[in-house]
Amino acid sequence: MGRRYFGTDGIRGRTNEAPMTAAMAQRVGQAAGAHFRRGDHRHRVVIGKDTRLSGYMMETALISGFTSVGMDVVMVGPVPTPAVAMLTHSMRADLGVMISASHNKFADNGIKLFGPNGYKLSDEDEAAIEALIEQEPQLVAAEEIGRSKKIEDARGRYIHAAKMTFPDHLRLDGLKVVVDCANGAAYQVAPSALWELGAEVIALGVEPNGLNINEGVGSTEVGALCRKVVETGADIGLALDGDADRLIVADEKGRVVDGDQLMALIGSSWKRSGRLRGGGVVATIMSNLGLERYFEGQGLKLVRTKVGDRYVLETMRQQGYNVGGEQSGHIILTDYGTTGDGLVAGLQVLAALVVAGKPASELLNLFEPLPQLLKNVRFTGAPPLEKPAVQAAIADGEARLDGRGRVVIRKSGTEPVIRVMAEGEDEAVVAEVVDSICAAVQAA
Repeated sequence: MGRRYFGTDGIRGRTNEAPMTAAMAQRVGQAAGAHFRRGDHRHRVVIGKDTRLSGYMMETALISGFTSVGMDVVMVGPVPTPAVAMLTHSMRADLGVMISASHNKFADNGIKLFGPNGYKLSDEDEAAIEALIEQEPQLVAAEEIGRSKKIEDARGRYIHAAKMTFPDHLRLDGLKVVVDCANGAAYQVAPSALWELGAEVIALGVEPNGLNINEGVGSTEVGALCRKVVETGADIGLALDGDADRLIVADEKGRVVDGDQLMALIGSSWKRSGRLRGGGVVATIMSNLGLERYFEGQGLKLVRTKVGDRYVLETMRQQGYNVGGEQSGHIILTDYGTTGDGLVAGLQVLAALVVAGKPASELLNLFEPLPQLLKNVRFTGAPPLEKPAVQAAIADGEARLDGRGRVVIRKSGTEPVIRVMAEGEDEAVVAEVVDSICAAVQAA
């Protein structure tokens, strides 16, 4: 049976429309709080958020829900998602919550949950919470209602933790770095961390007003970053998304470098230094075939999972890998954290840049990607993927690629769209395959 509320990355939707309402946030707090109450200690939840206007409303509703079932709340304000994961574990909390819709625009919001170990919840935990949402809340007696408290130094704690991942013997002196914070959660911490390590920092997307998160800036709209890098003669540009758990890079020529190239760099450099575990890297079915071939040439494996950084992380933990990620820029380094972290990934790239003494365009162009095309088809009602005409179009596309490429068709976990991706040696054939499958999906 499919899940009703949770997608691939928590609960997400347009604010003030089901399921992303204050009433639902309160029920999530009550359900998650009840699920994670265990033992007789005072239970605690850490709540962080990005810079969306609706964050205040959702935070208040969640506090109401958690305290009503006996959980104390620690508010940490606007911080990156990985900061919430880190603080949940370091503060010995029973649960962590990040209020964010990641790279989506301000009208959307979301609720991401972390367990006491700082990892995103399992499918089983999410299913249990969904079941509790449908039941009457387990309210506690009046004298057991929780308290809420705000801590003021959460950003400083995260900056310190992020900087500790940067090699002690290196500095960023002499590097000019453009950092685009998407008017989101990292608008203070990312420029501060880079400056403290010695970089000359040019900051974009650091003036959030509640409505401009991911608006013309950030990892999904990198034009402003690329232009600023070229305009200022910077050595490199780093673009984060609204909750700063993903990273996209621009080299000194203003060319975009995606998560696949970042995984190639980190994976191969960690192999050379003896730090890479598992004999390879974990990525999703969306990563380019060129990355897989590059790692094969390095004697490394590329293990693929379904889309979603949580599935990448699950495989990493189960099979002993310490580098993984997504083409979209989620880079997970389990030596340093329990989730994707754009700032920490950026620091690994900058460390490699310092050590190599090469331009970013040379350092970050490790393989030639195969032509790859992704298109989205919006649908209403049930996903049409099982329709015979759609299945026939997919089979025909795979036959045309003739074993020298891939077709990946999937329903989005965060919005009602079918994602159609193909890659292969011939760009024109790839485009024709994608267009024919999209036409079949639309017709169905």
